[in-house]
Amino acid sequence: MTQAVRRIDVLRNTTSVAEILQVATSFEANARDFYTDLIPKVSKQIRYLVEELATEEQGHFDLLNTLSAREDLAEQVKLLIQQPASDSKFSDSLHVPSLGEHPDDQAVLQYAMGREHIAMTHYTELAKTAPEGPIQELFQFLASEETTHKLELEKLYYQIVHRGGGV
Repeated sequence: MTQAVRRIDVLRNTTSVAEILQVATSFEANARDFYTDLIPKVSKQIRYLVEELATEEQGHFDLLNTLSAREDLAEQVKLLIQQPASDSKFSDSLHVPSLGEHPDDQAVLQYAMGREHIAMTHYTELAKTAPEGPIQELFQFLASEETTHKLELEKLYYQIVHRGGGV
């Protein structure tokens, strides 16, 4: 393989930080809207959790928007970075399923755990390749947040599904 072909392959697998932030903002907005829509449909047992998830996703959305608009980061936002292997799964997660008018707790928790896992993996990979500074710190923060959410969801899932009990 020639050096020119290798460079083309590298360029095909890169994207701008701005594009990554744009997709991440859409991901968080879709999650917020999905959870907000679910609030009146879920059981009282997990309603508080779905409300918390909607609020958390709104916070992530706001954080991404704020960072994207910062003039002092305009040059970093233009940089090209390697697309993580998780990019296609993350992008696919922009499409949310319909869980019906009365989704059961298990289906909601399974979906939420999967979504949090995808986000955690994606933000972790982005933190490894992002330029040092506020953008890398943002992805590290988001990866940590999503990891915490996933662990909380797994704990609740175990309590509800495997123990058959309430929270």
